[in-house]
Amino acid sequence: MISNPISNAVRFLSADAVQKAKSGHPGAPMGMADIANVLWRKYLKHNPLNPNWMNRDRFILSNGHGSMLLYSLLHLTGYKISMKDIMSFRQLHSITPGHPECDITPGVETTTGPLGQGLANGVGMAIAEKSLADEFNKPGLNIIDHRTFVFAGDGCLMEGISHEACSLAGTLSLSKLIVFYDMNNISIDGDTSLAFTENVYTRFKSYGWNVINNIDGHNIQQIDKSIKAAIREKNKPTLLCMKTKIGFGSPNKQGTASVHGAPLGDEELSLARQNLKWNFKPFVIPKEIYDKWDCKTKGSRLEKNWNQMFNSYKKKYPKQFSELQRRKKSRIKSSIPKILMNFKVDKDKSIATRKCSQMVLERIGEHVPELIGGSADLKDSNLAYWSKSLPFMAKSYSGKYLHYGVREFAMSAISNGISLYGGFRPYASTFLIFSEYAKNGIRMSSIMHQPVIYIFTHDSIGLGEDGPTHQAVEQMNSLRLIPKMSLWRPADLTETAVSWNMMLHKQDGPSSIVLSRQSLPQIHRTEQQKKNITRGGYIIFEPKNKLNGIIISTGSELYISINAAKELEKDKIFVRVVSMPCIETFLTQSKSYRNKVLTDTKNILAVEAGVGDCWDKFIGKDGDKVVMTTFGLSAPGDDVMSYFGFSSKNIISRMKKLINKNRKK
Repeated sequence: MISNPISNAVRFLSADAVQKAKSGHPGAPMGMADIANVLWRKYLKHNPLNPNWMNRDRFILSNGHGSMLLYSLLHLTGYKISMKDIMSFRQLHSITPGHPECDITPGVETTTGPLGQGLANGVGMAIAEKSLADEFNKPGLNIIDHRTFVFAGDGCLMEGISHEACSLAGTLSLSKLIVFYDMNNISIDGDTSLAFTENVYTRFKSYGWNVINNIDGHNIQQIDKSIKAAIREKNKPTLLCMKTKIGFGSPNKQGTASVHGAPLGDEELSLARQNLKWNFKPFVIPKEIYDKWDCKTKGSRLEKNWNQMFNSYKKKYPKQFSELQRRKKSRIKSSIPKILMNFKVDKDKSIATRKCSQMVLERIGEHVPELIGGSADLKDSNLAYWSKSLPFMAKSYSGKYLHYGVREFAMSAISNGISLYGGFRPYASTFLIFSEYAKNGIRMSSIMHQPVIYIFTHDSIGLGEDGPTHQAVEQMNSLRLIPKMSLWRPADLTETAVSWNMMLHKQDGPSSIVLSRQSLPQIHRTEQQKKNITRGGYIIFEPKNKLNGIIISTGSELYISINAAKELEKDKIFVRVVSMPCIETFLTQSKSYRNKVLTDTKNILAVEAGVGDCWDKFIGKDGDKVVMTTFGLSAPGDDVMSYFGFSSKNIISRMKKLINKNRKK
């Protein structure tokens, strides 16, 4: 068997680490080592001494189970990943976890593992490169000019998200996106012919991609030639179809499912060493091999040359230079809070909160040029744009409104890629019910601490006639369960403006803003109450006498709850109303503030048009809740809301019953 000793360093670092950990996936690293050898040593523009260099090429391992391939490459080329780290693969608190994680390992661009999402992340990064280059590059000073390379396997292309993302990439002519398809034809169940028989070449051609087929993924010359051809392509993304043997070099397991997700075993590893003439003990790499892999000098030179150009750019275009630096540091302009915390409100006008959100975007859009995003074919329903929004499209990359088409999952994963790239605040919008399509991408936003903004409209049974298929019931509750997610459900224009301010300033995870289809009245507040919106929960209505109970509510149910409290006051029942647009933010407040808002009382009634498990922590065992316990119905929105008990009349009745029940205890 002909083998390359430079590639073999990757093969055996990977296989030995999997063997030591007693778990992992040696097959893909062994099979893709030759491809990685050519790309990383000859073509990839990166600097191991500065993994965050702005103009580096982005590399994504979408088939993230092959993580040891990436760790081996990072170690060999000179990143801060030691041999000790390699030997600590999959161990507690190591920087070489089972799947790549971008927030703990230098040189890892995105967290991958859920197949196909890395590919969609790559589409997002390619979009970001096109947009930033269009906005900041000047004649003779192309400060943003690099490629996005993605390794993907059969599993990635089986996942539906690959269709969503790659179809869009073709439509947008993302010519600097190059995907290496590892055609080893093996999945966990066995040969891919069991479930995957489509013609990938024809499929990607139909997307509008440049496709180079039948490349021997173990032939250095063929790999090199194909990459050169991909780089020459100026109008289309490129798919390189690499035919490889999974577990290359393992005499008894290569080309079989048994090498996909389990250690080779000591005996088979020894045979592979003999087969590939790798005469070194585990975790021993000879100096001459290290020298051939080392990219520190080359990378430093590339960055130094770029820095000279960037300094020229700074002198010639100081305003643009400062703006780019602000964007890269994720700093929101100081004018934004002033605009959003002092939003003028027509108190006599009823407005759907989805429209309120658009009004906010209209005010801040020009002041937040880092905002980029769109909706899943629901532009005029979600209203996640403003009057000067322009489309991002193949013929013009200057726009920042993305027409995602009906592709919710890809939209969330692409948004993650844009966010990871830096310099942008991506947003994604659809109906709340269709957050289900996007859910794993949303979860990945949180795992990666990415401040993606999710705009979800048509938030409840209140949308009416479209019925239970479109009426969100359990979605708010499930989004609130995601760690690091902040979900805002504003009741009117004032709360919507403050919600946007809070989301824009959050940097450590995603936010969701949940908005109504139906119009809602504007609620009067004191200046202190406006400030208290930022606390996530605050007293919006306070009776004149000693409290008999508390109502907690959000969104479209808030004004109904306030009306109920006012009617109860006429019956000498004094009830406070607490608006809680963001539970997560409220729970971060001091205990004294939380106790002040939710005074110690058994009579706490939660009111929200969704599944209500999240309210149990506030109402306790003695409280009650007016929430959804079934799916909705098709009828006019007001009729549906009333039918399910979201009316002042029912809230009054439920509060009286609660008080009477607890009085008897």
